[in-house]
Amino acid sequence: MVGPQKRLGQFFTPPEVARTLVRWVVTNPKQRLLDPSCGDGEFLVCHRRAVGIDVDGDRARTARQRAPWALVHEGDFFLWARELNERFDAAAGNPPFIRYQSFSGETRERALAEAAKLGARFNGLASSWARFLVATASLLRSGASMAFVVPAEIGHAAYAEPLIKALCRHFSRVHLTAFREKLFPDLSEDCWLLHCADFGGSTQQILLATLDTFQPMEAPPQNVKSISLRSWQSAGHRLRRFLLPEQGVALYHALAQAPGVRKFSDIGHAGIGYVTGANDFFHLRPTEAQHWRLPENVLRVTVRKGEQLGAGRVDQQTVRGWMANDEPVLLLNLRGVEPLPQRVREYLDTDAGQRARQADKCRRRRPWYVVPDVKTPDAFLSYMSGRAPSLVANDARCVCTNAVHAVQLAPDFDIVEIQRAWQSPLCQLSCEIEGHPLGGGMLKLEPGEAAEVRLPLPPAPLSHADQALLESTISEARRWRHYA
Repeated sequence: MVGPQKRLGQFFTPPEVARTLVRWVVTNPKQRLLDPSCGDGEFLVCHRRAVGIDVDGDRARTARQRAPWALVHEGDFFLWARELNERFDAAAGNPPFIRYQSFSGETRERALAEAAKLGARFNGLASSWARFLVATASLLRSGASMAFVVPAEIGHAAYAEPLIKALCRHFSRVHLTAFREKLFPDLSEDCWLLHCADFGGSTQQILLATLDTFQPMEAPPQNVKSISLRSWQSAGHRLRRFLLPEQGVALYHALAQAPGVRKFSDIGHAGIGYVTGANDFFHLRPTEAQHWRLPENVLRVTVRKGEQLGAGRVDQQTVRGWMANDEPVLLLNLRGVEPLPQRVREYLDTDAGQRARQADKCRRRRPWYVVPDVKTPDAFLSYMSGRAPSLVANDARCVCTNAVHAVQLAPDFDIVEIQRAWQSPLCQLSCEIEGHPLGGGMLKLEPGEAAEVRLPLPPAPLSHADQALLESTISEARRWRHYA
């Protein structure tokens, strides 16, 4: 069961971070400060003229106790903002980080409406914090500033685009500070600091500071990269590549334009595998299949997770190892099987089968027991990786779940040639630039991101200096995602 802290996106801020952000935005004691998700009041205790609101009644009561001078409201911030006439001199806080799956209903619709007032039009996949920021900006006086803790997703998420564009349209200065060491060491989520100054102005650039660790500061760091909105747009509306050494990124771009360098989308397609809706029922161990005497023609050997992928290829020897270990790698694949064999019908009618057919995805299928999108790919590509994504040939003609990508190669491309290019420093750096950190040191490569990865076909020889520069840039990218 998900606890209220995680459900409400509550991850509380160290006092030194709260004091720093309040210093950035409050220039005199008479200014009115807003915290739109005040939690236990960590930001409110930093300023005597503060207003906070929180949806969690217990947290709001704690905030009142800690900052008795503050005006603390309990309720939905977006409803409160819609009805409020007051405007504030400053805002600071740590907005709740709630994934779109949990951020729904009337609250989400109000959030979308409030964000749209400043021209930020988010789709339904945006996390809550982005809408909190835009709605808060709409409550500021002309010339006001705001400073927030934000997830590092602002550097790569699709919904960062409408957020940053809206901030640049309404503030004269938009400044982000990223930290190589985690701001919150106990969380898998990386966080940055955002400072926006002079509401009512506009800017054509994003300022990005990079620091090793957080230290209390009287003002945002002055040693910054100035990134034009045009450059940010050319980078796919992603800031992550601007964290890397400029020389290494410049070399990458030069090599990516060289003859023979292809996008992954030119040589093949990486798509998600199948979704059963009831994994434990549809995936059987060899001993279970023998127990139920299921015919061989209704079973397919499958790759269920990236950990199954070895070095280079999945072949018959690999499969024999899985079978000998009695791993649950046999997919019950009933597409086109009519009539159903008696032993299959008996398995479908077990208690486990009765539970499986009530699962959401199974209920919506006709018939419920036919798993869709079962494909036999040419290769597998790891979806979430540690050191680097793996591209593994499918010599055994297995299928795969959506935990790995199914790769179909275009005609006239050979998997061995593609794998050789995949190991090149250019391609490894491209995976870091096009993919994004997931937390815990992992690199995630979505299908659309994989399509943009560059491969040198064939890999061109590099000078020792170029090789060293690419490898050091790769190491820096891994350091930023905390891969040890």
